[in-house]
Amino acid sequence: MNNFARLMKAGPERFGMPSKAGFTLIELVVTLSVIAILAALALPRYIALQTQARAAKTQAIFGGIRSAAALAHAQVLATNTVTSGNTVISMEGQNVTIINGYPTADLAGIITATQINTTADQIIVTGGGASAGDLLTINTVGGTTGTCTVTYQAPAAANTSPGVGVNTIGC
Repeated sequence: MNNFARLMKAGPERFGMPSKAGFTLIELVVTLSVIAILAALALPRYIALQTQARAAKTQAIFGGIRSAAALAHAQVLATNTVTSGNTVISMEGQNVTIINGYPTADLAGIITATQINTTADQIIVTGGGASAGDLLTINTVGGTTGTCTVTYQAPAAANTSPGVGVNTIGC
């Protein structure tokens, strides 16, 4: 075989080496090691992102509840609705139950005013009620129950504000 024909060959045969198919064991081990190292570096960051996302979601619900309570109270004042005792106002075409000038701590009150969907928003609502001083707790799904929460307490008396709190320690 002349030099020109040998140079025109492709692959290992070009240098007089036999051709081979596939990868060697060393090549596979090195590739898998690199993939394992990359996965080990990415996994903690992914887990941290989930925690941060749950905390941000809980903070967003907290802000939404505060805003909805303030808007409902503003509507009560603007329409000269009774600010002591129970009443109903319409917000965005939905009836919202009011106690002492603010939404009640239940599904017909603050949850309707906030327009939260317990299924789509992946939250669990516990407690609450239509009476003054009732406490509603919203747990974010995925966090530790009781430590990734928003609480809303209906005002206990007329001309007092509701209590709204947030806890993101266990998100």
